[in-house]
Amino acid sequence: MRTTLNVDDDVAAQLSALARSRGRSLSRVANELMREGLRASNRPVGADPYDPPTFDTGSPSLDVTDVAEALDILDKRA
Repeated sequence: MRTTLNVDDDVAAQLSALARSRGRSLSRVANELMREGLRASNRPVGADPYDPPTFDTGSPSLDVTDVAEALDILDKRA
């Protein structure tokens, strides 16, 4: 589809520089960047873009609800 789009001078300069550095046409780079922006805007508000891996570390070796036991263990290590 052909359309006219008014682009601010600073944005046009960045698009042109990016197109040159990637060896691609201005239209192709502009389309790629708009697709990225549209994908990002479809993310739910507050969505975490990074989902770190989780690991099962097994059962705790210390009952953190029993302060006396925790202190006894620390005293034995000292």
